[in-house]
Amino acid sequence: MKPTEKLSQFTQSLGFRSLVIAILTLIMLIPLLFVNDTIRERSNRYHGVLSEIANTWGKQQTITGPVLVVPYVKHLVTINTITDNKGESKTISKDVFNDKSMIILPQELDISGEMQENYRKRGIYHSLVYSADLTLQGHFNIEALLEACSSQCSINWDKAWLAVGLNDTKAITEASHMNWDGASISISPGSKIPSLIHNGFHAQLNGAAPKTPLPTFRMHLTVNGSKGIRFAPLGEVTTAKITSSWPHPSFQGEVPPKEQEITSDGFSAKWQIPNLARNYPQHWNMAEKNTDPQRLLSPSYDLYRFTTGVDLFEPVSLYSKISRASKYGILFIALTYITFLIFELTVRTKPHFVQYILIGLALSLFYLLLVSLAEHIAFLYAYLVAAGVTVLLITLYTSAVLEKKSRALWVGLLLTGLYGVLYTLLHMEDYALLAGSALLLVVLSVLMYVTRRIT
Repeated sequence: MKPTEKLSQFTQSLGFRSLVIAILTLIMLIPLLFVNDTIRERSNRYHGVLSEIANTWGKQQTITGPVLVVPYVKHLVTINTITDNKGESKTISKDVFNDKSMIILPQELDISGEMQENYRKRGIYHSLVYSADLTLQGHFNIEALLEACSSQCSINWDKAWLAVGLNDTKAITEASHMNWDGASISISPGSKIPSLIHNGFHAQLNGAAPKTPLPTFRMHLTVNGSKGIRFAPLGEVTTAKITSSWPHPSFQGEVPPKEQEITSDGFSAKWQIPNLARNYPQHWNMAEKNTDPQRLLSPSYDLYRFTTGVDLFEPVSLYSKISRASKYGILFIALTYITFLIFELTVRTKPHFVQYILIGLALSLFYLLLVSLAEHIAFLYAYLVAAGVTVLLITLYTSAVLEKKSRALWVGLLLTGLYGVLYTLLHMEDYALLAGSALLLVVLSVLMYVTRRIT
């Protein structure tokens, strides 16, 4: 046998072609990587748009408060005995006035809110946002303040205020007056204690001294936000109830809800948190003589460290679906190539290696078609169109390459089945890994059965 005939026989052998096809399969990772980069770039652009929408509509909101800040003056009389040079003793008294401010947290805090989901559109992107109608009510216990001022002390109710923290105050669409122990008090920008409550608003009491040691408060607030809502459990007992028509809540924070009900029509969640769950007291003094109350410092207490709440969760986003789908790309290419390799055992026509590459590129193009279509139409329709075009293109090409329509039909059925299984996997959350592993096991078992007679 001539060397050229030996070389031709070797290059046409099943072992050599299997090796080359395996190498081509690995080479097909290159276009898949480019497709993945495109998906990642579109995903980053999408999240950038979400961030821009959040900045204009409203960011994730965290409610902190209300907190009662009461300045008071402690009057002390110091008596000193002084002996002069002649040995005579004199008693000198001196009045000392210490300016202090007491921070008092609510004894009972009740937060109720209803979140109404909405979509904001910018270009081809849609962002899930919400509007929340909130009611804050409860009462304080000022016994500690009265005890501290039991004698030689004056409480400056004309300088006292209530501070409420809110992450994004520009997203407030409606705010009622603060009802303080029966009196209606207007609210103003800024918390006046930025070291403790970074951003928010306040209600100046203007001398409205409480009628009882348990003054009440109540206010209504409507805010826009995105992603979710949080609250700080400042009350000695904090109760919160959040409802929404969104059916996919994701409870976040330090404490899960005590009660929750989730249906296809929405969710309802209720928290009940005692102050033992956190690491700061119900009241403390924050004062320095001749210090502006707006510059009071509290380095040891962080009201934002302990929060809880809920997010409006989108189960599987568009780009996460497509990214998950692209991870099965190499499996689709490998199975298609193996199918062609098995056909080579039964038909005389052997596809050229270039034809293998073109089929691999067509399979990679599916993901690019999917992401470009899904940005404009519903994911199901985008998937059907992308999969249908890919299956039809490869089936027609296979029919021409193998010169036998029955073989092309088998390839078309294989791809149709694979894309059908892939769509099911994309909509699974908890069992996606299990189903994917089962799919691989079934595929490997079928291949082992089909190739059991190869010699």
